[in-house]
Parts: sequence; structure tokens; C-alpha cells
Amino acid sequence: MWDTGRAFQIAAEMRRYNLESSATSFRHFYDLLNGEETTMESNWKGIKEAITSTSHEVLGHKKHHQKERITVDKLDKTQERRNKKAAINTSRTRAEKAKAQAEYTEVNKQVKRSIRTDKHKYSEDLATTAKKASRVGIMRQLYGNRRRPE
Repeated sequence: MWDTGRAFQIAAEMRRYNLESSATSFRHFYDLLNGEETTMESNWKGIKEAITSTSHEVLGHKKHHQKERITVDKLDKTQERRNKKAAINTSRTRAEKAKAQAEYTEVNKQVKRSIRTDKHKYSEDLATTAKKASRVGIMRQLYGNRRRPE
């Protein structure tokens, strides 16, 4: 289901991007033609640079949206788990590898357990919010919770 206002915003953004990118590209191509004799490789680098710089100016970087239920503490634990996994892969002797494997197994269990409990708590919070919304009669909030991606 499309929201008309959002569709117009997207269309306006696309038009603005197309105009700015084509203007920058044409400027760059004009400079290439008036410049010295160039090779295919330098032409490609110029075209690539023009397109990427214009895209970054107009659109910006892609924003990473992490799930609401994952906290900074859990991200730190997963990073610790990655470090333990790297220690397994870089260990030189069998004894070191066995010790690192035991540490990794313990950390892995903790990470999985904590993420599972957080997911359960998050689902319970959503259900509580939905119950409150249904009691009060706020249907938008009720169905907004139902459609929220996990």
C-alpha cells in the first residue's frame, strides 16, 4: 500500500538525483574531451568517480538500521565471540586450539542465550503494547506492532 506523500517524495528525490548526476557527468565528460588524449582505463576511472561522488553528495551513505531488540551490550558480546573464533583460527598448537575452542563454546552459549532472552522480552513488550492499544482502541498502533519486521 503506497502513501501518496511518500511516493511524491521518492519521485522528487529521484528527479533531483538524476539532474545532479547528469550535470556532474556531463561536466566531467566535457573535461575529458577537452583534455589530453586518454586511455579507456582513465576514462572509466573518471566516469566511476563522477558517478560515485554525485551519488554520495545527493543520496548520502546507506544508513544501517539494527534491530531494536539488540542492545549495545549484545553487540559487544558478539564482538567478543568473533575474537574468540579468530583465536581458534590463529592458534598454532593443538593445546592452544582446544583451550580456545572451550572458551569460544562458553562465550557462544552466553551470546545465544542472552539474544534469545532479549528477543523473548522484546516480543512480550510488543504484545503488552498491543493489548493496551486494543483496550484503548488505537487500531493504528495495534496493527503497526503486528506488521513490524523482526
